Amino acid sequence: MGNKGKKRSFGLNQQFKNQVDLIIPVYHPNDKFKKLLEKLMMQTIKPNKIFIMHTVEDESIQLEIPDIAKDIVEIHPIKKEDFDHGATRRYGADLSESDIIMLMTQDAIPADEFLIEKMVIPFNDSKVAVSYARQIPYKNANLLEKMTRVYNYPNKKEVKSSRDIQRLGIKTFFCSNVCAAYRKEAYEKAGGFVEKTIFNEDMIMAFALVGIGYKIAYAADAKVFHSHNYSYLQHFRRNFDLGVSHRQYSELFRSVKSESEGIKMIFTLTNALIKRKKYSALIELVITSGFKFMGYKLGYYYRILPKKFVNLFTMNKSFW
Repeated sequence: MGNKGKKRSFGLNQQFKNQVDLIIPVYHPNDKFKKLLEKLMMQTIKPNKIFIMHTVEDESIQLEIPDIAKDIVEIHPIKKEDFDHGATRRYGADLSESDIIMLMTQDAIPADEFLIEKMVIPFNDSKVAVSYARQIPYKNANLLEKMTRVYNYPNKKEVKSSRDIQRLGIKTFFCSNVCAAYRKEAYEKAGGFVEKTIFNEDMIMAFALVGIGYKIAYAADAKVFHSHNYSYLQHFRRNFDLGVSHRQYSELFRSVKSESEGIKMIFTLTNALIKRKKYSALIELVITSGFKFMGYKLGYYYRILPKKFVNLFTMNKSFW
């Protein structure tokens, strides 16, 4: 009885309470986008502003914004040929004057009303420059997608720094702009998101931040629903773009182990599927991993491929 009506507190530093701006790139949104905006307006800490970076093919197309969010939403049209994973988010970040900029994608939905609050709590540590959320698969996610999300986004918090590179390798810089918050001052010191990248703008930024002495926080208690049931071809194309990114920023990705992390995940999922006697899913894992590997390798050596094959293999045609 004594706790009834009592406000929950997670140890938030009050300086960040009215200093969080959201940046959301949007392209052909579905119902999840509207639900995302509605959920954001139900947060214990509401966004100061929401900058929608709307990639458009026809500028007459209007986004439907829920009434509850209209006062704080700013829509900035981006021509499709001008969209870039780094430059578009950089543009959004430059619009913000808040202490914290929070990046989300249009298909990620807060799991509860404490998402933003729990995302900013790690900034109580002045050396933390970025925090990223735990991604929970949607109910319709297939078994492999669910297991992959659990592997990449466990329920245990973690703070990573340069001291962890030997132990974690590429995982030290793992961070996802599906839902990530950045300390604006640190973000600017690191030079901002790269202007031109097909993929991985979040990990490239994380690498830069760790390089100048900052930490990366995995806020496991800050949760969003997010998952994809990709086809074999979609896995191939996504990993083709991943390979392109690793090649274009080889000075970053060559300095730490990356492929070994993928192999480790495959072995972990294989053992789990065998123990659960999910043999059909095991076959699915082998085939999916094959498509991912072929896509990655072709992407890494994209420079020797004819341009028509690059355009055929990529998921982000506008990049080229």
